[in-house]
Amino acid sequence: MSFDWAMPYSANRSPVFAKNLVATSQPLAVEAGINAMRRGGNAVDAAIATAITLTVVEPNNNGIGSDAFVIVHDGKALHGLNASGRSPAAMTPDRFKNQTAMPVWGWEAVTVPGAVSAWVALSERFGMLPFADLFEDAIRHAHQGFQVGPKSGFFWRYTVDRSKRFKAFTDTFSIDGRAPAIGEVMKLPDHARTLQIIAETRGEDFYRGALAEAIAADAAEHGACMTAEDLANHQCDWVDPISMDGFDATLHEIPPNGQGLMALIALGILKHIHGDLPLDSADSVHLQIEAQRIAFAEAERHLADLSHMRVKPEALLDERYLKSRADEISIDKANPNPTTLGAGEDTVYLTTADDNGMMVSMIQSNYRGFGSGIVVPGTGISLQNRGSGFTLEEGHANQVGPSKRPYHTIIPGFVTKGGDAAMSFGVMGGHMQAQGHLQMMVRIMLNGQNPQAASDAPRWHVFEDGRVALEDGFDLKVIEALQKRGHHIVLGEQEHLFGGAQLIAKMEEGYCAGSDHRKEGLASGF
Repeated sequence: MSFDWAMPYSANRSPVFAKNLVATSQPLAVEAGINAMRRGGNAVDAAIATAITLTVVEPNNNGIGSDAFVIVHDGKALHGLNASGRSPAAMTPDRFKNQTAMPVWGWEAVTVPGAVSAWVALSERFGMLPFADLFEDAIRHAHQGFQVGPKSGFFWRYTVDRSKRFKAFTDTFSIDGRAPAIGEVMKLPDHARTLQIIAETRGEDFYRGALAEAIAADAAEHGACMTAEDLANHQCDWVDPISMDGFDATLHEIPPNGQGLMALIALGILKHIHGDLPLDSADSVHLQIEAQRIAFAEAERHLADLSHMRVKPEALLDERYLKSRADEISIDKANPNPTTLGAGEDTVYLTTADDNGMMVSMIQSNYRGFGSGIVVPGTGISLQNRGSGFTLEEGHANQVGPSKRPYHTIIPGFVTKGGDAAMSFGVMGGHMQAQGHLQMMVRIMLNGQNPQAASDAPRWHVFEDGRVALEDGFDLKVIEALQKRGHHIVLGEQEHLFGGAQLIAKMEEGYCAGSDHRKEGLASGF
């Protein structure tokens, strides 16, 4: 791929070029991935080492009890991995019959965590290094401590204050009952012991050993429905990515239960109406937002565990159907179209690439901050709260039910051109993810911006209630034009709303990477 090398936005980070690259939101995790490749590992080894290290050095956004999704390009073909967990077998609708919404905090929001199974499956299928070697950096940082970064420190303080009712959380993630200060060294000895066990047993202990028993015992103590059998029955699944052509490229996503389908619907609509509109113009931004609104509404109605969806992705991605939806969009008028999907802004995304052409797009998340607030005592295992992604609406495809995957926000993206690998990328952060994928397609594939410039650019974000947040940096005339078309514009939102992009694009010789200034990470390589 060739790019425009102009850097027109105020963040103005430099693109990074190398034949082996890692990009993610925390520098120590980037180093872990680079170390894996320098020891002879490939991009998959680097991705696993990075992901494991992120559970230690950025625990506010992911943990050992996370879920994960992955897309791997092995140099010839794409492979998808769904490592999101299913609900416990006893998590039935009747369990929540006296509630108006799914719980967000506590054990009732926890489904079986899948990230550990992702590490194992990736290593078994594609890895070159011994599995245990990939844990060395993470275990060292957990034992010796690491300095808390500015972004992590901000959210860490908020979550410690919110989660004081969870004793094991406070014991694990606080220093004498308070959050670590920015720049202060934090040690996580429980993480170190648990990661050592996972390394030595290739994850078996997490699902069928002493760690699984500890998880199940804590659930039982709190009257929760998670059992040792639920953990033992977990499996991650290799899947074929779903895709949409647009702007002389193809965007690939993991099939539902993740919201990658939302990004594909939006792209499939936008390509029919966008044309050669100037980048950052009011017309371009308006049409992107309107395409996203339709995709948002479709996801709210239909997105669920794939085996439970009544309207399958193929129908929602049908070209004639998407053209008919595109024809509904007016260039002059907004359609607010609010939805009821819930989301949290807290996730980690990473991407890696090596000099043999292997590229990895991986996302790992506890969902809302540190997750459910549940930490299994003495283990450092902070459990996700993905069960809160279910709905209680009777008859909905995503209604809570037993042994079922809930709706997920997290999505890794991948782009090919002419069947060849072009870009591995993600834009972490709740509903910003699908919206961010669309914006990166417009900026990079349609307009040729380089990955770093595309990351630096100001973003728009459609809220569930139809409002549109515009990040600082949009031209005042564009803002006024959008308001005149009926968009309820919100300004001055905090930067975390607009997510964090990490991108690696393949070039004729080597790669070009970009890393988001909204996070504390970087892209690095050799």
